[in-house]
Amino acid sequence: MKLAILTCERLPELLPSDKPLISMLAKKGIQATPAIWNDKTIDWKGFDALLFRNTWDYYLLETEFNHWLSQIQSSGIKTLNPIETIQKNKHKFYLSELEAIGIKIIPTRFINQTNKLNLSVILPSNWEKAVVKPAFSAGSYLTEVFDRENVNEISKKYAPIAQTKELLLQEFIPEVETHGETSFIFFDKKFSHAVNKKPVKGDFRVQVQYGGEYTLVNPEKNILNTVEGIISTYHEPLVYARVDGIIIDGAFYLMEVELIEPDLYFSIKPSALTTFASAIAKNLFNT
Repeated sequence: MKLAILTCERLPELLPSDKPLISMLAKKGIQATPAIWNDKTIDWKGFDALLFRNTWDYYLLETEFNHWLSQIQSSGIKTLNPIETIQKNKHKFYLSELEAIGIKIIPTRFINQTNKLNLSVILPSNWEKAVVKPAFSAGSYLTEVFDRENVNEISKKYAPIAQTKELLLQEFIPEVETHGETSFIFFDKKFSHAVNKKPVKGDFRVQVQYGGEYTLVNPEKNILNTVEGIISTYHEPLVYARVDGIIIDGAFYLMEVELIEPDLYFSIKPSALTTFASAIAKNLFNT
């Protein structure tokens, strides 16, 4: 069984915490090889399956990535997660579908491409602070937090972006700064571990490259039940999933369901790699 572990030019040999996966999979009869997703010299049909892992530049190469995904989908090559899942998850308007079936999400307005962006009209009257970002993005790319009094300035700044990209406008939740956001990691739809991520003082970005502090946590049962309910809405097999959200007054509010290339925090919980390897083998050999 030949498996391509998809990555990007910046990480040709994978993220260091993901590298042990190769030897673990070898013991299970899987020959895993890192492969840069947009390397045009690769014959993808030479692999039995593709595993999305470190494709961390996809949002910067939107047109190219979308075209490549369509080619992979047309080829019929098996992917983990399923290519249909990847196609939907790459665009954050999927959140509106989850909200429609009763899942609590961070208060959000979904903005289609427009030549006449006017955030002052879209911004709800009870929001004093908001976040704006593209629907096709990752890692705080083109993301800004702004106060209500700056809405016209931000609207002008994002007007050219809105002409080619859909946007999300979200209420800024102060708990991000005080309590941080929490990521719940699942392998084969079974809960593995949870990580709380807090930004440095004065910032809203929780990513480690911006100084975010990560801590392994044990979630309360009612919160975990809610997150497991979100995962259960996906009927397709998921070799991995990361659910990000904020806990407000004892309730979980969804920010994102990451099914393409999330950090799964193996550096914080190395033993989870073993669980991940077993989930990969199960999905490859049992289907």
